[in-house]
Amino acid sequence: MPLSSSSIRKTVETYLGRHPGELDALAGLLAALDRPVDVTARTTLPGHITCSAVIVDRQGRVLHIQHRATGLMLTPGGHIEPEDRTLLAAALREVAEEAGIPPGALCLTRQMLDSPVDIDVHDIDANPSKAEPAHQHYDFRYLFYLAGEEPPAVTLQDEEVSSAEWLALSEVTSLTLREKLLQARLDGQPEPVNASALIHDGQGRYLLHLRDHKPGIWQPGAFDLLGGGRSHEDRSLEDTLLRELSEEVPDLRLEDLEPYAVETATSVDGLSVPILVFTGRWRGNPDRLRLHEGVLLRWFTPDVLDRLRLSPGTRDLIRRHAAENPPDDKQDAVPAVWDGGSRTVVQGVGVHLHIEDAEGRVLLGLRHPDSKYAGDTWHYLAGRCEQESALTCLVREAEEEAGLLIDPADVELAHVVHVVDSLGALPLMQLVFRARRWKGEPEVLESDKCLAWKWWPRNELPDRLVPYTRTAIAAIAEGRPYSQMGW
Repeated sequence: MPLSSSSIRKTVETYLGRHPGELDALAGLLAALDRPVDVTARTTLPGHITCSAVIVDRQGRVLHIQHRATGLMLTPGGHIEPEDRTLLAAALREVAEEAGIPPGALCLTRQMLDSPVDIDVHDIDANPSKAEPAHQHYDFRYLFYLAGEEPPAVTLQDEEVSSAEWLALSEVTSLTLREKLLQARLDGQPEPVNASALIHDGQGRYLLHLRDHKPGIWQPGAFDLLGGGRSHEDRSLEDTLLRELSEEVPDLRLEDLEPYAVETATSVDGLSVPILVFTGRWRGNPDRLRLHEGVLLRWFTPDVLDRLRLSPGTRDLIRRHAAENPPDDKQDAVPAVWDGGSRTVVQGVGVHLHIEDAEGRVLLGLRHPDSKYAGDTWHYLAGRCEQESALTCLVREAEEEAGLLIDPADVELAHVVHVVDSLGALPLMQLVFRARRWKGEPEVLESDKCLAWKWWPRNELPDRLVPYTRTAIAAIAEGRPYSQMGW
């Protein structure tokens, strides 16, 4: 099945976003994509797409091969075949055929990821022996690093290629490609471009994601860690992971997120993929999570991993982490008292400040990314009651966190949310108080807890908002005094 013109156009538009000055040069390609033809077929004229692989070694040199037909030194590449799943896959196939370098010896780069580093338009002379008239090639050039320290052995396709040579960046034969490679400041050192989460509950269980059993996805029909590939917009791999989690499981909030290990996997196209694995703790019921990708989430202990369809690398990673972090049976135990033979669970109490400005906007704070609860997420000004009344706690927290002075006489209870955040967690009675009046403007006084205060319209609340905060805001607007979540 030919590659769709819409997917190719998206690739071209992304490329032009980085190189807007090349719009005129690619006008013929864009026009071809508007026609009802397969622009990847070599029979499509007056021009069609080809793909090349730009391979950079640890010394910053680029592989070139000499074609017998033209005598030119070029990067490996050629025409697209019907079995090629993507343009990138076509480039990988060409370098395997022409230079004998398998996809597993290569990896993507942070600078380009799976986008072409260059799209070159060049003229091709007529070839009477193949009944081909003069035409143009739109060559999509994809950038790869070597996954290993040493360049792999180059095995040339003898009927088409006469020699191979690793050339310095300043000697790359294509001027447009040379300029882009020099601007990219390539060092040839592979680095992770994917991130995943090794999620555990601190008591010996690990959360695994069952992927869809569909072609074209990584590890189809197998259990794996949550996560995914970096995008050009991600500032860091932690951003990558948080974005992927918000897309896959938007209600999942991890504690103690930190880098743990770099593992290597194999992509759908056979590429070597270094992955930065983060560990994070969560103790909830996965059945209560909204899952937007995949089939299901389940807790598993290391002793049952051999019964799952799971990559050996992921299995070994989980067992290594389990050996290094034995379960703590006392960790986060729910306190309880015994009364007449029945178990009564002690409930925690939290207080939250609901205030609105003259335009009816609600004040919310962006929690610090390192917060144990709801990091990098918007939330009410809130706190846990100590040895004090709920109102005293509210007034204290408002002054300590945001410099707001509130008279208890100006406060009323607006809503109560009875929350169980996760399985086995302490149930919390979250009291939301509305202050009719206050003194001062919100300012960040505890930067280790909150990064910013902002007034939000009730109909334009942020996507990353603590779920029970969203529930409380809606309930207050509707005049409902009570709600519950997680029970």
